[in-house]
Amino acid sequence: MAAQDSVLSHIARPYAQALFDLAEADGSVVAVEQGLVNLLALAEQSPDFARFLRSPVINTEEKEVAIHAILSRANPHTTVGNFVKVIARNGRLFALPAIIKAFRGLAAEARGEVSADVTSATPLSSSQLTSLASTLKAKIGKSVTLNQHVDPSLIGGLVVKVGSQMIDSSLKTKLTAMKIAMKEVG
Repeated sequence: MAAQDSVLSHIARPYAQALFDLAEADGSVVAVEQGLVNLLALAEQSPDFARFLRSPVINTEEKEVAIHAILSRANPHTTVGNFVKVIARNGRLFALPAIIKAFRGLAAEARGEVSADVTSATPLSSSQLTSLASTLKAKIGKSVTLNQHVDPSLIGGLVVKVGSQMIDSSLKTKLTAMKIAMKEVG
C-alpha cells in the first residue's frame, strides 16, 4: 500500500504543480481548488465514479468520452474542466484524488496554512470542525485546513494527521490496545 501511495504521489506532484502554477498565474487558485474539492467529493460519495476513475478495464478513450459528458453537466471552472480532460487523455484519471490532495497542499502552503486530515466515525458538524481547527491552530501556530473523512469502523473519536504527526483517539484503536493488553495478562 505504501508503495502504491508513493507511485501515486510521484505521478500527482507534477500535475498538481502545473495546475497550481496555471491557477496562480490567472488568479483562480480559490476557484480551481473549490472545483477540485467538488470533484473529490463526487468521487468519495459515488462508489461508481471512484471505480470508474481507478478502473484499468475501461480504456482511455472511453474514459475521455465519459469525463467530457460528466464535465458538461457539472460545469466546473474552465481550468478544472480542461485539466481533467488532459488527465483523462493522458490516462491518469486513477491519480485524480492524489492530484487533488497535492494541489490542496500547495494552495494551503501558499496561504500559509497547514493541511490536516481528520477521520471520524460520523461526519463532524461545522461547529465541531471550527473548534478542532482553532485547537490545532493554537497547537501548531498556523491556520489549519481540515480535510474531513468518515470511517464508521472507528466507532467513535478522531484520527487527525498533520504532516508527519498523527493523533489517534479513536475507540477502535483504544479497544485494540485493550485487547492486546488483556492477551498479555491472561
